[in-house]
Amino acid sequence: MRAVINNPSGDSPVCFGDVDEPVPAPHEALVAIRAFSLNRGELALLGIRPEGWRPGQDIAGVVIESAADGSGPQPGARVVGMVEQAGWSERAAVSTSRLTVLSDELTMEQAAALPMAGLTALRTLRIGGSVLGRKILITGANGGVGRFQVQLAALSGAVVSAVTTQAAQVAEELTALGAAEVVADVESATGPFDLVLESVGGAALTGALATLVPGGTVVVLGSSSGEKAPLDVYNFIGHEGARLQNYISYAATDPDDVDLAILVSLAASGRLVATPGHVSGWGELGKIVERMRQRELPGGKVVLVVD
Repeated sequence: MRAVINNPSGDSPVCFGDVDEPVPAPHEALVAIRAFSLNRGELALLGIRPEGWRPGQDIAGVVIESAADGSGPQPGARVVGMVEQAGWSERAAVSTSRLTVLSDELTMEQAAALPMAGLTALRTLRIGGSVLGRKILITGANGGVGRFQVQLAALSGAVVSAVTTQAAQVAEELTALGAAEVVADVESATGPFDLVLESVGGAALTGALATLVPGGTVVVLGSSSGEKAPLDVYNFIGHEGARLQNYISYAATDPDDVDLAILVSLAASGRLVATPGHVSGWGELGKIVERMRQRELPGGKVVLVVD
């Protein structure tokens, strides 16, 4: 079958090749992949993983062979799920604990946008507990994760301040998704905040801590700026009892199939907008990777169709 292969020494970061068909374990279904999405963390892996490694985590497709142990969806079911690697392929073996069936209302492109970004948004928001009536600050709000965080926080009854360097260009979009205000930097946000979902790092992280109410929480889930944030005990003066909580996706313990089903239900009902920011055929993958690295694409998820 055809698949995407890591190509760190080539002119393009990835190339296409013929690989062996996947052999599912008893708890895995064989899925024909129709679409997949790209995550920024995967772009970093392309540069450090060896030649021949096969990337890809977020997938949407159709079950062509159900799991031998009897679990999970049956052949013909439209599904969305996650794999650890090798998802940028024509077919993949996927654990049934990481799959959920799609509603007819969702396209494959919408479904492919959900897994990593949607689960990260859902789970980072959970760390803050009940947010009904509380003020939340979200940095990196124009990204795939950030857009889902804005929507889920607003759906949960929070008052959301969205921070993005593209504030002037996307304020109307993020407001439509539920943001009460859209600003270009943390210092411009109307605090103080009970919860901060922080994915930028550097000055954004130190600034976010300064906006907290006493006892508030900063959930640290990324460092897209690449900058270190100098913090010491003096940053907590006036914010006594505040806590920093990290979120690492691979260490999450909530069941993937259950949480994916929540996201699918919300998207199918129209309460969660899962429309990708950019869709291309997977033959454009090399160019898309470079454009993502240069931040030349619109906000939201980038999805590629297997054609």
